Formats: sequence, structure tokens, C-alpha cells
Amino acid sequence: MSAEPDGPEDRLRRFATIWSRAVFPVTSTSSTRPEFEAQLLPLARRLSEVLRARSFDAADAREVGAALVDAHCTDPDALSRTLDCVDAYLVLYCGEDGDAEDLRARSARLQHAMAAGFAGALRARTLAEQEAIAQAALKAQGVVAEALHASEARFRAVFEGAAIGIGIADLDGNVLQVNDALMRMFGIADPTLGGRRATEWTHPDDAPQTWRLYEELVRGEREHYHVEKAFYRPDGTVLWTNLTVSLLRDADGTPQYQLALMEDTTERRLLNLRLRYEATHDALTGLPNRSFFFERLEKALSAGPGQRFGLCYLDLDGFKTVNDSLGHAAGDRLLVEVADRLQACATAPGEMVARLGGDEFVALTTGPDARHEVDELAGRIMNALLAPVSVDGRELTVRGSIGIVEGPAGERSPAEVLRSADITMYRAKSAGGNRFELADPEADARVITRHGLTTALPAALERGEFFIEYQPLVHLGDGSVRGAEALVRWLHPQHGVLGPDRFIPLAEHTGLIVPLGRWVLEQSVRQARLWRERYGDGGAAGPLRINVNLSPCQLTHPGLVQDTVEILERAGVTPDALCLEVTESALIGADDDLLKPLRRLAEMGVDIALDDFGTGYSNLANLRRLPVSVLKLDRSFTQSMQQFPADPVDLKIVEGIVALAHSLDLAVTVEGVETGAQAEQLRILGCDTAQGWYYARPGPPERLHELALVDATG
Repeated sequence: MSAEPDGPEDRLRRFATIWSRAVFPVTSTSSTRPEFEAQLLPLARRLSEVLRARSFDAADAREVGAALVDAHCTDPDALSRTLDCVDAYLVLYCGEDGDAEDLRARSARLQHAMAAGFAGALRARTLAEQEAIAQAALKAQGVVAEALHASEARFRAVFEGAAIGIGIADLDGNVLQVNDALMRMFGIADPTLGGRRATEWTHPDDAPQTWRLYEELVRGEREHYHVEKAFYRPDGTVLWTNLTVSLLRDADGTPQYQLALMEDTTERRLLNLRLRYEATHDALTGLPNRSFFFERLEKALSAGPGQRFGLCYLDLDGFKTVNDSLGHAAGDRLLVEVADRLQACATAPGEMVARLGGDEFVALTTGPDARHEVDELAGRIMNALLAPVSVDGRELTVRGSIGIVEGPAGERSPAEVLRSADITMYRAKSAGGNRFELADPEADARVITRHGLTTALPAALERGEFFIEYQPLVHLGDGSVRGAEALVRWLHPQHGVLGPDRFIPLAEHTGLIVPLGRWVLEQSVRQARLWRERYGDGGAAGPLRINVNLSPCQLTHPGLVQDTVEILERAGVTPDALCLEVTESALIGADDDLLKPLRRLAEMGVDIALDDFGTGYSNLANLRRLPVSVLKLDRSFTQSMQQFPADPVDLKIVEGIVALAHSLDLAVTVEGVETGAQAEQLRILGCDTAQGWYYARPGPPERLHELALVDATG
């Protein structure tokens, strides 16, 4: 076996070699295969650039399709083999390290654009040939007219030897004479065409102006006209022609005859229709593809007043498992069966089904009653998926999630409608799948806002849009401030101040929580140093310790210990000035490897607090092996203490937790203290410190000490 290509250029040349070997046998060229490969190499390079470009440009792909025609690749198999090569090998050899799903989607769009460019170039070439024929026909007209006046023998030579069909009729439309080429086109042997008149040769596909032009010509108001026209042959088949009809006058200029010149374009038309079909239909399932669907959707959305549309966006549940376990061939057979079932569900006028790609399908219905019809259509689709699909002797259960969008035409663009349907479909999938959901504008807005916040997070950190507020930790015994919890906020340019519940989950999902958490730690430790310089290192004068929340992602980050040490050293702060809060749920079932960074930090002198204690259903025995020094009791245990008398069960639970914590030499902090009665009850129960609105709301560092003292003294 030969070695794999080393660099991008080698992979590109390998793709060009595969392409040339596939297409060369069906190419009408005098070049050798290596010469033909050299012609394809720059085209392959353009395809690679389009695939990897920041934004997709269909124009380049269309130009590559057009260039195939210039390279004499006009056989339909040349396009089919080209698209097969691009589909199978372009992403493999030219995709490099890009996102696989995005590259496959781009490759599909690129193939559609190539097919469109190929069809356009072939049509342009055809038109050029037609023009040449028309010029020759006009020239033949002059020759025929001269022959009629000069020599019957010369006319006969032109008439009978012409490669295009020629017919002569009088001004009443009676066919007088036709040549052999025209009879072969119609598949007849009678030179008079059975005595038929030209006006009898109508066809349902005749252009509106065809017979108006004919009437103008026989009246002498027009010298000639050119149209594309279909004729019925005697056997019922259809003959498509480029028809040029000219008026013949006598020597005095009086109209005498009409001369028809016909070029048979039936095969070329069928080829164009085939190319159009391939460009607008999915190769695997035969359903309309994304581009064709968007054309229909745009037409439906631009319908007149009173018209409505309904759209079902279907994604199969668990389809990736089928591909991974049974292979892509089995997955393809499953998709074909699903496509057949969906096609059978959308047979009413105004309904269509299309495949957008992968295992995503859409069904569209239009009309004034679309609101009711789209619900019925979704129900038919769900019922159609109930029966298992047999693939390779296995009975596969098919389930799907559907997002439904319905509304009046003219209010939204196709992209907006599809985005809403996509969001709704994922809402159905998140709810367990195997169901359909109706679009909800408010839910759409939340998802769009969530996406916008996610994409804006990295730039927000760079632009300094985050800031920190501090909430004091108050000693329940003497009311002194012993520390403060750092709470990050986002000052969003459009949405204002956002709390951590709005963006911390997004930061964790994207991985930005690590740099954001490092920034919060740096700012908080720097603030702790300022407080210590102002209030000293002991006593009850001010907040001496800063509490910083640590997310599960940060906990598993390999640089946690090193980053913390460096931040403390740069700020000139001892480790006892810092307390890292870790949620109980993050430590449930934690192994020694996960606890190792926390143990190292605890050994250095950094306090570790177990946050939201009591919400994670953890085994209390686990407290002995966790390197924590503080329990932060969740507010759910103390809410009843805001009223008097407090719930005796809650009192017993808190009393037991405090006793257990103190027996393990752990301090107890309570969150969410909002009343004086609550604070007093917690003090009696033995809790050490507390925080909440009773003492102070989170605020800027310069106001924290004053607010804490005012709230603590009442």
C-alpha cells in the first residue's frame, strides 16, 4: 500500500488524480489522461478553497461546474461521476481539521452549485449552437429564395440535403413540401404529412406568443420569428424543436409561402431536465433537496392575502446510533424507507416533503386551512414512523421529533421560518423525543438570546464587560464581617446587567468558564489584598477572606493549582485569604484524582467550602474524606425560619447538620438569611457565619463594609 499524502498540496493532487480517473473515460477530448488531470488540478484547488472558506460562495463552485463544459466534459455521466467524487473524497482530502458536519454540509451545497453551473454552461453552449444554426437557417432562407427564382435544381439540392428539418406551406397553413430530415424527426414517410395544416400542430406547452407571431407572419406584418415548440408525433411521443418560421415573398414583394426550419432538441431538453432534477433533488432518497425546498417555501411565504403555510421539521431520534452500530449503508437504507413513508404522507395539493440533509426532513403544506392541515400532517408522519423498519434482517424502531411552525404568508422570511422550526424541533427532542411541538415565539426568543449570549461571551471577556459584586459573610456570634463572596455579573450592551444564572451555564458549556473563572479569581484576590491593607489581618474590622466559586470544569482543569498559586503570589496574599466554594453535586462520587487538586490547595492553607450542602443527596460519611473546612448550608433548609415559630423538623435537621459539622471540625455558613428572626434562630442552633439580604445585598467593594455594618446593627 502506498503512503498517505504528507501535505495539503499532495492531498489536493491525489483528489485531482481520483477525479480525472473517474471522468476521463466519458470525456470527449484529445488530451491524454495526465494532461486532463493537469486541467482538473486548478479546478480541484478552487473546490478546496470554497470548502474551507470562512463564508461559502456558490459562484466559485458554479464556475467550476461551467469549466467542466469548457473541458469537453459534456456527457451527463461526467457530471454524475464528478459529483460522486466530490461527495466521497473532497472533505476527506481537502477538509483538513475542520468541523466534519459543517464540511459535509458545505460539500453538499458545493455539489448543487457545481451542477447548476454545469447546466448553465451547457445551456449557454446550446444557445450558441442554436444561434449558429439560426444564422445558417437564415442564410439557407436566402439561398432557397434565390433558388426559387433562379434554379429549381439548386433549390432541390439545398432542400433535400439539409441536416435540419425544412417544410414549406402556403399562407393558409397547408403543408406543401417537407424534406427527409423533417420526416425523420416526426417518424413518418408521407411527404405531405397526411394533408395536415400548420394550425393543427398545437401543443399544451406552446408559449402564449407562438400563434400570435404566426398570425402576424402570414398577414405579412412580420418577416420571421423564432420559438421553442413541441409537436406530437404520430405515435404520441413529443418532439421538441427550435422552430424558425420565415415569410417568402415573390419578386414583387408579395407574400407567397412560409418556410419552417426545425432543429430537434428533444435529447438536449431531456438532458437539461435531468440536470435540473439532479440539482434540485436528493441523490439518496429522490426527495426535493434543500435548495428546491427553499424555492417552494419562498413561494409559499410570498402568496397573497388569506394564504397560510404550515411546516413540519423532522429529525430522527437516535439515528447516529444506527450509523455507528450498523454502518452508514444500513443508515442510508433506513433513510430511504423513512423518505418513502414521508412521501406517502404528503399527497394532498399544496403539500411536499424534502430532505434537508442527514436525518433531517421537512414537510410543507399551504393553503387557507394550513393551521388545521399541518397538525394532521404531523400526526400522519408520527403514525407512519410507528412500524419498525427491516434493515439487514433487523427490525429497527424509528422515532422522530417534529417542530411545527404555522402562520400567515408574507410575515416571515424562509430563513426565519426554518430557524423557528429547528428550535422547536430541538425543544421536542429535549422533552424526550418521539413527539411534536408547536412553535412558541417566546421560547424561540429565549433560545436565540441564549445563542447570542453564547457567541458574545468571548468578546465580552476581552472587552471587560464583566464585573464583580461582593456579599459579606457575617459572624453570627458578634455580627462582625469575616469575609465576602465574590459574585460575577455581566454588563451586556443590549440586555443590561445579567446574573451568573444567565451566563455561567453557557460559559461551562463552551469552556470559557476556565478563563472567566481565572479572571474572577484574580480580581477577587486583588480585592482581598486591598481589604487586608485597609482593615488589617485580624479582628472584626472588615472582610478578611474572599470566597470564590469554583465550577466543575475548573475543578478538572489541570492548571487549577498552578493558576491559584501564581495569582496569590502576584497579589502578595497568603492562602488563608482565599476560600474556594465547590458545589456538593460536583463532588458526589468524586474519586481521588478529582480530589487531589483540592487537597493540595487545602494543604497550602486555602479553605475549601462545600457549597449548596444538602441538595446533592450525598452520603454524610463522605464528608470525612473531602478536603473541606466549611459547609455552606443550602437556603432550602432555613426558609421556614423566616416565620415564627419555625418548622420543628427543619430545626432538628439543621441542628443535626451543625452538630455533625462541628464534630468533624467544620465551620457552618448559611445562605439566604433575610430576617432577624432567622438570623437569631441560626445563631442559637450554632451556625458560625451567614450571608443574605438581611445583612447586605451584593454590591461594589467600596460600599460593602458600610452596608454590612449598617445591616448587621439594624
